[in-house]
Amino acid sequence: MSTRMPVVFFGHGNPMNAIEENPYAAAWRELGERMPRPRAIVSVSAHWFVPGTLVTINEHPKTIHDFGGFPRALHEMQYPAPGDPELAHRIASRLEPFAARGETQWGLDHGTWAVLCHVYPDADIPVVQLSIDERLSAMSHYEIGTHLRGLRDEGVLVMASGNIVHNLHTFAWGRHPVEPFDWARRFESRVRDLLVGRSHEPLIDYESLGENALLSAPTPDHYLPLLYAMGASDDDDSVSFPVEGIDGGSVSMLSVMWSRTNAA
Repeated sequence: MSTRMPVVFFGHGNPMNAIEENPYAAAWRELGERMPRPRAIVSVSAHWFVPGTLVTINEHPKTIHDFGGFPRALHEMQYPAPGDPELAHRIASRLEPFAARGETQWGLDHGTWAVLCHVYPDADIPVVQLSIDERLSAMSHYEIGTHLRGLRDEGVLVMASGNIVHNLHTFAWGRHPVEPFDWARRFESRVRDLLVGRSHEPLIDYESLGENALLSAPTPDHYLPLLYAMGASDDDDSVSFPVEGIDGGSVSMLSVMWSRTNAA
């Protein structure tokens, strides 16, 4: 019988985390060492935010460098994990109510590989990436997550990658470490409390949480992956936070794990 895999939401932050030695990279590596090894990974990334529910069906998904202005070493980085076309087609079938379809032109963007290069550095676990349909309601994103829940019993790791707080207009680019903005602290704390209390409704309707939410998630792309992970979780999962921190004052690096063992 396959091990029931956890669900993990990763706060991925700056693409440079892929090549820098810092506390976030170290925590991701430690988490990969402690989690059971999955047979495959399904990733929902903030950086595939398009009008459609798409699933990568590539046998060999390319490494996408979806950013500019970073060092050559980052642009040259590769994460040559194989795909899993059979799993991808099954996911598309599960998501038929959302008109899901296979996609061959996309691959693994940095929301996926910048984290996985630390969690599973050998790049030997098949990875399928799922897009975020920009046309759907927040509740629909959560519902898609519920359709992925059963994959956990097949040894598939459901991961989502974004940031609970993601305001680049206020981010301290290139400066010395700065203290988090008060509104960022307050919103992250509120989200943590709601997650621990399994109060998903306010998190789905996050724009109703007031000014702190609007400042923390001025665009939906980096927040919505959290809803997929929440949807894939179970009521009897324990909730833990294996990675913490707010980078540049306004990007939360908080990771959330739902598991049966509370391994984190």
